[in-house]
Amino acid sequence: MAEITTTEIREYISKIQGHKTSLREIREEFNIVQGSKSFDAVRNILFQLAEQRVVVALGQGQYKVVTEVYPVKVYGRERRPPVEIYFPRDFDTWMEMPFAEDIILREGDLILIAGRSNFGKTTLCMNWLAENIDRNPVLMGNEYTTLDREPSPRFLNRLDTMDWVQWVNGNGEDRFTLLPVFEDYAEHTVRNRLNIIDWINIDASGLYNISKVMENIKRALGKGIGIIALQKGENASAGRGGQFTKDFADVEILLDEYGSHETMITLGKVKESKRRVSGRHYAFGISEGVKIIGLRELKRCKACYGKGWRGVKPCDECNQTGWVDTQ
Repeated sequence: MAEITTTEIREYISKIQGHKTSLREIREEFNIVQGSKSFDAVRNILFQLAEQRVVVALGQGQYKVVTEVYPVKVYGRERRPPVEIYFPRDFDTWMEMPFAEDIILREGDLILIAGRSNFGKTTLCMNWLAENIDRNPVLMGNEYTTLDREPSPRFLNRLDTMDWVQWVNGNGEDRFTLLPVFEDYAEHTVRNRLNIIDWINIDASGLYNISKVMENIKRALGKGIGIIALQKGENASAGRGGQFTKDFADVEILLDEYGSHETMITLGKVKESKRRVSGRHYAFGISEGVKIIGLRELKRCKACYGKGWRGVKPCDECNQTGWVDTQ
């Protein structure tokens, strides 16, 4: 048998770019036996390829094959305009969320909603679905289908309550796509569409994995937009997974309790905006499970400096919330 060549090994590893291989694996692939000329030649060829940065030596005969990367042309490329999607509206005034006009979304952007249970994540997702029904959005996650892959009774009730939305077309067909997906969301993300995932459940032992989950979803979106919901602890500054949830979020919306029966919105990370919106706060109520009502902006109470207490007494100016309406 002729001695193994660099060309043969290059051809083999070109098929496994980004993966690991080893001297033993390559020798087995080419049926190279110990004592032959090719046995030592494999080691020498891999050494040369490592110097050329075709592979990276990991030690003990292990290598990682480098993924080929080619320069990307920048000058002269088409500049695509921002993506326009409608944000949820206040049911009483029919006005869009006041910060919507300031947020700039681009193709492939990811909107993250992180909130405590029963404080508006699904309400926001359902309203995003309704406002963008003309886009034939995709809906999946833990809130909408049963384990038997049927629409959940609560979901159907929400659709009926939102009777201002035309959910079906003239042929009686759904104007959105409901997918019974509870994991591996990126594999089911529909490219170039608005994908709403409510909510993603991450095991407590692997919360750091949320960053990779969000990255995979983002890569699968193409020119579409993703809206995902996560659970969040009380007064936590991020969803479950902490700082890792912020890595691939382009817009971060945090939801917490406000007073005895309302929800507070805190705008966290906003990657691109017409003016600074990160750190602004809003409050709203929820009627009939799906109607956003009383949406307004908040500011810190000057009487108690946002503490909710004046000395040892509850602050009367803000009803002990630390916040007051801006108007």
